[in-house]
Order: sequence, then C-alpha cells, then structure tokens
Amino acid sequence: MSEPFSVPVTVRGYETDTQGHLNQSVYLNYAEHARWSLLQAAGIRQADLVARGVGPVALETTIRFQRELLAGDEVTVTCAFEWGTGKTFRIRQLVTKADGTVAAEIEAVGGLMDLGERRLVPDPRQRFKELAARPELFGL
Repeated sequence: MSEPFSVPVTVRGYETDTQGHLNQSVYLNYAEHARWSLLQAAGIRQADLVARGVGPVALETTIRFQRELLAGDEVTVTCAFEWGTGKTFRIRQLVTKADGTVAAEIEAVGGLMDLGERRLVPDPRQRFKELAARPELFGL
C-alpha cells in the first residue's frame, strides 16, 4: 500500500491560543487544506466541480488530540479516502510532528452534493473517478 497524500504545514503564532497551543479550530483548517490540496494534485479544481454541478460536503468530523502543537512546529497532514458502496465516504487524516509523533487524528464523513438537486450524488466514488486525472490519489 502506498503512503497517503500529505502536505507540510508550519504552525504560525497567530494560530495559537493563550496557552501557546495550536487552537483547536485550526486543526480543521489544516485538514481542509490537505483535502483541497489532494483534489488539486488529482487534477480537480474547485471551478471544475462547480462546472460539473457538484461540491464536496462535510457531514461529520471527529478530532482526537494526542500531543500539543506550538508556534514554529513543522507538521505533515495526511489525507486518505476510504470508499464504501453508499453515498458517503470516509477521510482519515493524521497531523504528525517532524519527529514522527502524531499530534492529532481526524476522521471525517463526507459526500458529494449535486448542487442543483441539493442532494448527495448516489455514487461519489464513480464521480471522483470521472473528475480526476489521477484517481489513484483517492485510492481508486
């Protein structure tokens, strides 16, 4: 099995709270950044999605905080899609410090919404295959 897609991020001082830790809401930003970076790397731009009348939606997100992150920490944020047979899929992500320590685990349930119908498409896996120049980045 290949390594999951990942992006590097440096924790910025303005993202920290009064204790000096990365603010909990910023982990969501890092996860979202990795997901959109994966889409772009696979050849899917936001404009492409809109032109095809679809858009990704987050249905549920869980963050498990493992270790603190401080300003200046260098981290890697991974992104791996897991496909089932229904209208939704899972995205598993890790935020890992430079020394290999996992700072957070993020698990999300997502879908692909038909923007005209305002409903989830029945087979997001197939839609991503059709849209992506590099579907292997999605595990397809």
